[in-house]
Order: sequence, then structure tokens, then C-alpha cells
Amino acid sequence: MGSLPRRLELFYDVLSPYSWLGFEILCRYKNIWNVNLQLRPSLIAGIMRDSGNQPPAMLPRKGKYLLNDITRLAKQMQVPLQVPKDFFAVILHKGSLSAMRFLTAVNLEQPEMLEKVSRELWMRVWSRDEDITEPQSILAAAQKAGMSTEQARGLLEKISTPQVKNQLKETTDAACKYGAFGLPITVVELDGQTHMLFGCDRMELLAHMLGEKWLGPVPPAPSARL
Repeated sequence: MGSLPRRLELFYDVLSPYSWLGFEILCRYKNIWNVNLQLRPSLIAGIMRDSGNQPPAMLPRKGKYLLNDITRLAKQMQVPLQVPKDFFAVILHKGSLSAMRFLTAVNLEQPEMLEKVSRELWMRVWSRDEDITEPQSILAAAQKAGMSTEQARGLLEKISTPQVKNQLKETTDAACKYGAFGLPITVVELDGQTHMLFGCDRMELLAHMLGEKWLGPVPPAPSARL
């Protein structure tokens, strides 16, 4: 018998383009590596406050570099990421609280839909330059992911409940306890030690730590790996 899958936790926020890149890579590898991928919707604003960090866009040189960096990485990783026209409004003013509460509700009640709904929210804000803050925007993403209107509306009604609010806070606090100062972070326990890796560009290192093969950010189809 083979060894049991190692649990990987990916803490992410759809406001973070780097989170999208890391998310897609781990989703591609979840059936290649011997892992159990757990998606953890978190609030990047809470992590920034807790750690005393600031968004890179707050510093002009970092902001300029970030725009070029995510564009280059998106091409390499084959993720259809496009920088929104009003980048600073998206990052600094609109936020993602309602979207992340909605994903928290999805994770609580329909976890099998979490990957698809998360991806559709990223597609809205980071590919098509569309809103993710209004209820109708969130509903549209959920429906595009395959959720019925009734299901999506039912979950949207729960984003202000104590259960959902507390769960998002608990997940965000857990990321902070792991040492997060931004997102994404990937957490894995190996040989009794917990390791936190920051960013979307540590996946080759993660493969090395797991003793798994790194096949690049876009691994070939199973038939091509034979």
C-alpha cells in the first residue's frame, strides 16, 4: 500500500492575483502528487493588518514591478490574467470581503463547488475586469461555475451570519498564526514540522520538500508523461 496523501492547505483571497496563480498550479498538481489539497478562503486585508504589511501597490516602484511581474508569470503559467484598468481601485478601495464571505459559505455548505466558484471570481476581476463586490456580481460568478440561482441566492443570504463571519475570521487568523504576511501561503506538515511557503513561485521547492516530481507550472497530460 502507498503512503497516505499529505495534506496541503492553500490560503488565498481572490483579490490577490498571485493567489490565483498559485491556486491554478496546485489544482493542476493535486491529482499528480500524493496530496490532499484543502482550499482555505481567507481575507488578505486582515492578514495585512495583523502583520503590519502594506500592499505592494502602496509603493510606486513595487507597484510598477508587480504589474510587470504578474503579467510575465501569467504567461508562463498559462493563466488568463489581465490587469484591471483601475488597478489601484480594485486593490486598495473595493476589497473582497463579500466575495470571501461567499466563498466561506460555499466551503461550509457546498465544498465541492469551492474550486469552480473561486476560479470564476478570479476570472471576473483578474481576467475580464468585472466587479466582485456587488451581490449580482457574486451571483453571476456562482452561476457561471455551475451553481443554480436558488443555491447561489441561498448562500449569498448567509454571508452576514455569525457562522460565516466567524469562519472567515478563524481561517484568516489561522493563516496569521502560520506566519502569513500576505497571500497566497501553502502550508504542509512533514516529519512533525509545519512549513509555510509564501507566494506562487515556491511550488518547485514544495515538490522537493514533498519528494514529488516538478513538471513545470503546466504539467503535461497523463498520456504525455508515460
